[in-house]
Amino acid sequence: MNVMLRRFLPLGFLLLFLGGCAGMIDYYFLPPPEDTAQELYEAGRQSMADKDYYGAINYFMKLKDRYPFSPYTPMGTVALGDAYFLTEDYGMAAETYKEFESVHPRSEEIPYVLYQVGVSNFKRSESIDMPQSNLQEAIQYFYLLEQTFPDTEYGKEAADYIRRCKKRMAEHELFVADFYWRTSQYGAAWKRYMYTVENYKDLEEVLEYAKLRAELSYLEYQKTLTENERQAIEGSWRHWTKRWL
Repeated sequence: MNVMLRRFLPLGFLLLFLGGCAGMIDYYFLPPPEDTAQELYEAGRQSMADKDYYGAINYFMKLKDRYPFSPYTPMGTVALGDAYFLTEDYGMAAETYKEFESVHPRSEEIPYVLYQVGVSNFKRSESIDMPQSNLQEAIQYFYLLEQTFPDTEYGKEAADYIRRCKKRMAEHELFVADFYWRTSQYGAAWKRYMYTVENYKDLEEVLEYAKLRAELSYLEYQKTLTENERQAIEGSWRHWTKRWL
């Protein structure tokens, strides 16, 4: 072996060794390359198909955070709302759909998004013994859907949901009024029943019950009053009963 070769062989081995070490350092210490927007979106869709909704939420959140201006992000945001909806996190679902609506008001997805905001709020208020404030927002979105997109499949379902929301709100009012009746708070019960009569006249199945209970509550309430108090409210009672007829 000539002198020149002997001199450069160790140097070559050293360079190879250092190159290998650099590769190992890159592998162990440098962060891996981030997924592209398309890869995150497709991974999220696959998780949805596999019914791994929490995994889908993770992918779609990364897509929103890392690539807010990607063409995949709008549909990823709608899909994120769907994933929250399917995990029954209706509050986060409604907020996510509303975020999409505010950023993309002209999107062809808007009828679906408005519908989902309404349904999400409807599902948040399924127990009549809980506050029903979410139903007010649901009704607003269903009215908007009905007025703006009446010919879509979602717009055609809006009227039914509006009635269902009102019925649930009325049932909540009756639930509270019945509680007052059972605890002998007849004045409070009377006022709550009358409120139901005035505000839910289009719900016949609720209206008749509320009228009857209002009359009974009023009669019991009178027994607890002095003569002056009785005369003071009599005019109000006549005013209400005339409006019912």
